Amino acid sequence: MNKKTNEELQTLVSKATAGDKKALETLVIGVQDIVFNLSLRMLGTFSDAEDATQDILLKMITHLSSFRGDSSFTTWVFSIAANHLKNYKKHMFAHYPLSFAYFGDDIENGKIHDVPDLTQNVEKDILAEELKMSCTNVMLQCLDTESRCIFILGTMFKVDSRIAGDILEMTPEAYRQRLSRIRKKMAEFLGKYCGEYGSGRCKCEDRVNYAIQSHRINPLQLDYTAATEISVQTMIKVKNAMEDIDALSQDFSFCKSYQSPEQTKRQIQELLDSTQFSIIQNT
Repeated sequence: MNKKTNEELQTLVSKATAGDKKALETLVIGVQDIVFNLSLRMLGTFSDAEDATQDILLKMITHLSSFRGDSSFTTWVFSIAANHLKNYKKHMFAHYPLSFAYFGDDIENGKIHDVPDLTQNVEKDILAEELKMSCTNVMLQCLDTESRCIFILGTMFKVDSRIAGDILEMTPEAYRQRLSRIRKKMAEFLGKYCGEYGSGRCKCEDRVNYAIQSHRINPLQLDYTAATEISVQTMIKVKNAMEDIDALSQDFSFCKSYQSPEQTKRQIQELLDSTQFSIIQNT
């Protein structure tokens, strides 16, 4: 969201709750990408993130009247999104939980050379890039829900520890300590196993066919490759406060940000255009 003062945001909120559709669209468009990216990292797949994004934005719309400007609007949205996602049970990995032990064993013992060519004439380097983005995102599912949220807020969005503490209902000190431990855990796993971000044996290009066979990527539906990337600088501009949480050198460059998929944008616009809009405003 373009930087606005709390007074300007409060005016937009007041207009939106009074039925000003343009004001509501401005608020929704301003936060839809951060909501989608938080959902993608928390849930692990594009399809689940799209569904959750719609749920969260609807919840935001129906609770707009409760925004009082005590925090930044983005922080308020983060709180709604984080609480929703921590309790979200409809995504794929809620039913098939992962662990670092499972992931590491699969890297060490997966029979990657026993799989035939399944690339369906898609260039292997494209599939390898898709696998790299998918794999490192799915790896986040090895963390428990709260740890995952801490890691994403601190590493991807660089949220100030005081703000993150408020969002997650913990002290800034506890948040910083947990973030440091989680980042080290992630860095150790990457360093041990990943050949793309560490010194491990796992190379995405070597595992493409194995990943296709395991339904981890689909040559006919390359979500990450098709997505429009958002620069780190642009994503950081959506919130007000930042700080260096710790001095860990691992930059976790796989935490890229993406624009909300066009399908999600269309569905959100359809919601705003629907006859239910007046009912939502009066909720």
